[in-house]
Amino acid sequence: MRKIMKYVKRSAGYIVCIMLLLFIQAYCELSLPAYTSDIVNVGIQQKGIPDGVPEEIRSSSMEDLGLFMDEEAREAVEEHYEKDTEKYVLKKDLSKEEREELSGLLGKPILMLSSLTQDESQAESIKEQMGLPPEADLMEMLRQMPPETAEAMLAGAGDKIDQMPETMITQAAVTFIQQEYTQIGRDMDRIQIRYILRIGLLMLGVALVSMLAAVTVTFLSARVAAVTGHDLRNAVYRKVIGFSGGEYDRFSTASLITRSTNDIQQIQMLMAMFFRIAMYAPIMGIGGVLKVLKTDASMSWIIALAVALIVGLVLVLFSVAMPRFKKLQELIDRLNLVTREILTGLSVIRAFSREEREIQRFEKANQDLTRTNLFVNRCMTFMMPTMMLIMNGVSLLIVYNGAHAVDGGSMQVGDMMAFIQYAMQIIMSFLMLTMLSIMLPRASVSAERIGEVLSTEPTICDPDTPEEPSADMEGTVAFEHVSFSYPGVEERVLRDVSFTAKKGQTVAFIGSTGSGKSTLLNLIPRFYDVTEGVVKVDGVDVRRMSQKDLRDRLGYVPQKAVLFSGTIRSNIAYGCPDAPQEQVEEAAAIAQAEEFILDKHKQYEAPISQGGANVSGGQKQRLSIARAVAKKPEILLFDDSFSALDLKTDAALRRALKKATAETTTLIVAQRISTILHADQIIVLERGRVAGQGTHQELMADCEVYRQIAMSQLSEEELAG
Repeated sequence: MRKIMKYVKRSAGYIVCIMLLLFIQAYCELSLPAYTSDIVNVGIQQKGIPDGVPEEIRSSSMEDLGLFMDEEAREAVEEHYEKDTEKYVLKKDLSKEEREELSGLLGKPILMLSSLTQDESQAESIKEQMGLPPEADLMEMLRQMPPETAEAMLAGAGDKIDQMPETMITQAAVTFIQQEYTQIGRDMDRIQIRYILRIGLLMLGVALVSMLAAVTVTFLSARVAAVTGHDLRNAVYRKVIGFSGGEYDRFSTASLITRSTNDIQQIQMLMAMFFRIAMYAPIMGIGGVLKVLKTDASMSWIIALAVALIVGLVLVLFSVAMPRFKKLQELIDRLNLVTREILTGLSVIRAFSREEREIQRFEKANQDLTRTNLFVNRCMTFMMPTMMLIMNGVSLLIVYNGAHAVDGGSMQVGDMMAFIQYAMQIIMSFLMLTMLSIMLPRASVSAERIGEVLSTEPTICDPDTPEEPSADMEGTVAFEHVSFSYPGVEERVLRDVSFTAKKGQTVAFIGSTGSGKSTLLNLIPRFYDVTEGVVKVDGVDVRRMSQKDLRDRLGYVPQKAVLFSGTIRSNIAYGCPDAPQEQVEEAAAIAQAEEFILDKHKQYEAPISQGGANVSGGQKQRLSIARAVAKKPEILLFDDSFSALDLKTDAALRRALKKATAETTTLIVAQRISTILHADQIIVLERGRVAGQGTHQELMADCEVYRQIAMSQLSEEELAG
């Protein structure tokens, strides 16, 4: 996976933007529970009064509160208020810290004043201690007492207040402020509605910012994933294009297609989800924990229990499902291979009436994949219901413990609701990571498979300092004691093969099936490298030339004709895209393809379907030959490229080739003696060795293998001619 991550560097700027947006989104999401708590606690319960600091207070009430404060506290409180005619008005430039300090100074005096003026039992107890009659005005008596006496008398009540929860003190202060506002004449309903509307609008604004951040993150994540997928496909394609035959043998075509499509798609999907989940979930989780500890640390054990249960569930499920995830991609490879074989060989399957067998073969591959998918999905189906059970259980635990805390006065209802929301956010963070972990194993396997392709070093590479052939050796091909065996196979296909083809000569190779003819030809363009010996083109070892320089000198016609989707012209001009129309038409005429091309409605612009399915085998071969001729190379390589032609067309094509390519070295692999009868040099191969070498007449006289092949194909008159 680390090898794959380097392809993300191109999108580093987008990733930085995504990170910033994720922090903004998380901040907004984590702010919403606090606003909900404020609406419940302040907006509903406290009727819009946020704390124990009155915006306005009557002068008489302020004087009464002063009785329960020392001189220093009174001065500190009065600094924050401006004296009006009949009331004190709070200064509007208070900071949050100053407001909290002022609330602490006023809370205890307000509670004591409320107890004496509203709690009759408390007032009677104090009157009894002072020996005053029940009808006496306690506040008036306190005003007349010396400060030291009043403080000593109220010390006991102050000690009891210090032991009370802060929420109870705040609630008492809020109740006192509500009464003060009512006495002053302020509309409490309006205060409450304005507060709820203000917090509600703030929540809407925060939710809108969160939504915009989430949408932008999704857009940028999709872009990063798409760019990464694009770069990976390019990298795989470029790597595969540089593979030799040995590397192609290691990776099957079906597997390379799967790796370039399905595997990269898995990586792309993971990348799209990674930034939205893997990076976002930890931010939310850590932020949620901090908020929980700030709200009420006494219930944090509930969160720890939920996280432990979720982690345990994930470990159990993935210990069961992980091995199947790794097998899944292999089964997709197998299904692609079977499908490709069936579709490619459909005509053969029908000709031999093997449809039923191939249907069963496809069904087996399909069932294996389906069973593995079902097993993995069944494992995952347990996850969501169990997760929901954990989440609902956590909610019940929070409500149960929170209800006791609310009853005891140590927590407000809004705080409990906020705690539930924070808990759900933390659990959802782990849930999101769990959902990502479902994709991670498949993506990890896909990344390993892609990494195998990207880390495979081609065995055929260009030299550091390529050699340039000399002009006087142009068009020569030489094999010097060449031996070859395919990678991973000990048995040699070619053994000590030596020959030289000079400029303008035609050299032909013939032999029984499996004698190494096509293999020999494939060594010239370096589809494989020799095991021993040297192959020279224009006097230079092909391993010391750049592959492009080498192949620019060659025109190659493969044993199996290959055409590309496009037009007839685009296929003929494939090796020279800028060739003029005259050059294309000349090549088609030499290849005896002109007749059937001109019969088509659009002639050279007639379409060619994928693989050349809309032309016959002979037409396909002639177009392949025309493609090689149109390039006008120094050396032409024909790998049994006349097998689909009738004898008349074969003869006409060879005559046209000999005339048009008089200065071109031609190497022909053939099965028919008639194709190579007039070659300058014929090389007979038998089990990878040179069994004979010379002209037709020389080989008829000296080579028994050649004589047997010739006599099996031609009459005595044809052999003599």
